[in-house]
Parts: sequence; C-alpha cells; structure tokens
Amino acid sequence: MSRRARKLGRGVALVGAGMSKFGAFPDKTSRDLFADAFTAMTRSVDKGMDTEDIEALYVGNFSSDLFEGQGHIAPIMADWVGLVPKPATRLEDACASGGVAIREGVIAIASGLYDVVLVGGTEKMTNLPTERVTDTLAAASDTVYEGACGFTFPGLYAAMATAYMARHGASVEHFMKVGIKNHNNGSLNPKAQFNKSIRDLMNSRIEKAKQKGEPVPEWSDELDFLKDPKANPVVAWPMRLFDCSPITDGAACVLLVAEDIAKNFSNDPLYIVGTGQGSDHALHERDDLTSIAAARIAAQQAYEMAGVQPEDIQIAEVHDCFTIAELVAIEDLGFFKHGEGYKATEQGLTARDGSKPINTSGGLKSKGHPVGASGVGQAVEIWHQMRGEAGPRQVPGKDIRLALTHNVGATGGTCVVHIYQRR
Repeated sequence: MSRRARKLGRGVALVGAGMSKFGAFPDKTSRDLFADAFTAMTRSVDKGMDTEDIEALYVGNFSSDLFEGQGHIAPIMADWVGLVPKPATRLEDACASGGVAIREGVIAIASGLYDVVLVGGTEKMTNLPTERVTDTLAAASDTVYEGACGFTFPGLYAAMATAYMARHGASVEHFMKVGIKNHNNGSLNPKAQFNKSIRDLMNSRIEKAKQKGEPVPEWSDELDFLKDPKANPVVAWPMRLFDCSPITDGAACVLLVAEDIAKNFSNDPLYIVGTGQGSDHALHERDDLTSIAAARIAAQQAYEMAGVQPEDIQIAEVHDCFTIAELVAIEDLGFFKHGEGYKATEQGLTARDGSKPINTSGGLKSKGHPVGASGVGQAVEIWHQMRGEAGPRQVPGKDIRLALTHNVGATGGTCVVHIYQRR
C-alpha cells in the first residue's frame, strides 16, 4: 500500500438508490430485473431526474455468460433503461462485482470525467439447476489448484470456518447465531428473498407436519431447529444449509453525482467519503485462513481517505455469503478484535439494536445473493438506513452519520470497502 493517503479529486454524492425484489423469478431475465431496480432508483430521487443527465453506466455482473448464455450485457442494460448511446461498462470481480462497479463510478466522477453516473448490478442465477450454479460459482475460485481438487465454495468457506474454530474456540452454534440475527433482520425487509425469521421457518415446518398428519418436530427454539440434520443438513461441515446464502435473482441501482450538484437531485444526499480495494492470494496459498488481507487493506484505505476510525462507523453491510464470512469481516474491518467477532455476535452487539448493527437488510444470507448485484444492494440498504427510511428494520435511536459497505469476491481475492457520510 502506498504511504501517501489517497483523497478523491472531487466529492461524490449518492442521490438515489433502488433494488428489485430478490428471489427466484423464472419469468424474468437480468435485464428485466435491472429495469425494476432502475425504476425504484428513479423514484427515490427527491427532486426527480432526467435520464438524459446520466453520462455513463457501470454494471456489476459475475457471469451472465454462464447463467444466461448472454455476454456483453452492459449495453443491453443501457438499452433497457434508455441510456443508449451513453458508454456502458461491465465490471466482473466475482461476488465483489457490484462494489467494484460503485468504486469505478466514484473514480469516474472524482476524476472530473463525468458529473452523473448510473451504477448497477444484476444477476440471474436460478435458470440453472443447483449443481450447475455450484460449478459456475466455482469458476471464481482457483480452478487449477482448488476446483480441480473438488473444492466448492461451501467447502472453501468450511475450511475457513474450521480454522477459525480451531484458533479462536468458536462453535457451530456461533455460526448459527449469525444466521438467526440476519434472518430476524431480513424478516422486516420486503425486498428480501427470505423475509422470514428462523423462528418463522421453524413454526411453518411444524404447522405443515400437523396438517399432513406427520410426526410433529419438538424443537424448543431456533438453535434446536438448526441443529436438526433433517431441517438443516450439513453442506460442508461445519457449514450447514442455513449457514449458506441462497441462489438468487436480483438487481440494484444507485445514482452517483458530483458533490457540487448533489442538492439539485436530493434534499438529503449521502457522500462517499472513503473507498478502498485490495486483492489477496487464492485461499490455498494463504498462511492464515481466519482473515482476508484484501479486506484489511481496503478498509485501511477507506478509513484513511475518510479520516475516520472503525469505531466511528455506526452501521455496516458486510459480505456474509456464509455465516463465517460475517465473523471474519467484522474483525478485518476493525470493529472487533480478531477472535472476538463471534463473542460480539453472541452478546447482541451486532443486532439491529446493538452498538454496531451489522446487515440490517438481512445480509446476503437472508436478503439474497445475486452475486453481481450484492455490492450495490448493500449501498441501497445504507441509503435507506441513513435517511431514516428503512421502515420496521430502521436502526433505533441512532442519528446515522457514518456507515460502511464491505463487498468480497470469491474467498477474498477481491474486497472493496466504501464509507458513506450524511451531513
């Protein structure tokens, strides 16, 4: 990392944000989902906007080529929302594609090249059967040294989880508690794929058994339910089904503008005051499986640019593609000491009403993980939370002035961090 702290050449503001419903939509393509997100974004701009003002489009997308057989999607998205002939660029950095697209949009405005930029992310994953989705996602790992040995992403994150357990003394119950928290948040998010708590899902299974005249499970609580291998089977120990983010269709969009024209669009804009990006070795090359160097580097860059410290951040959306990933993230970001993330979660510190609310949207775990859209979807949640527009999932008792998003590609080969300020 350069010893000179980087600063943006010009201020960048976020003046609109929207997303499609996340879930499984057999009748929609990625372009349809993108149009839904774009429409939601335009409605969020306080003073309205003219599509003609948008000068460029950056689209995060992992693999429409494999998921839909459609490459070269950036100009298709531009066409679908009326931006042709404006320049349109696709960004691919695995699951960090959306966050990287935001960063490129920020750089484009900060450089002075553009004043108004649309950033979006989209992914249509559910057309393929689960085994082919697994193979497609595995293309983001090191296919020579990991994929060839049979590692899938659940297996790779399971390796991280077992290393974390061995080093820090965490248990499978601690991973389960991350999922319970995020499903509690997702149950309050109407755009979430699984907008039900784990208790809701447990009770639904009990009712179905009663209706069918089958033996009624005697689960005492959510942990009891999650420990049942029939209800929550092992995918790659210690990761079980409810430790894994789902296969998801979805899209999200944000509108970025130069700081000096932000009030032309919004009464209450947010400002992106810090951004950082790092890379890391493939998992098999790392000395430490319990931390992601790219995340630590990206966070340090973003904190330095914003002139803030981890303790200044009031809420964060972090990349919880698996429950272990959230624990690693909140430690790499400096919110908690290494090996203390699972204790903080158990103590309720990362809950919506805790001292450091994490993944109020439900996270990737409950909201869903359309991989190219996830990083942009995180920014949409921050937009709603910082403006006090998150409805029943609004963080209570906080005037949120500083927030953060953390978006990881694959097992951490890429990480991008953004810091948002409300003035």
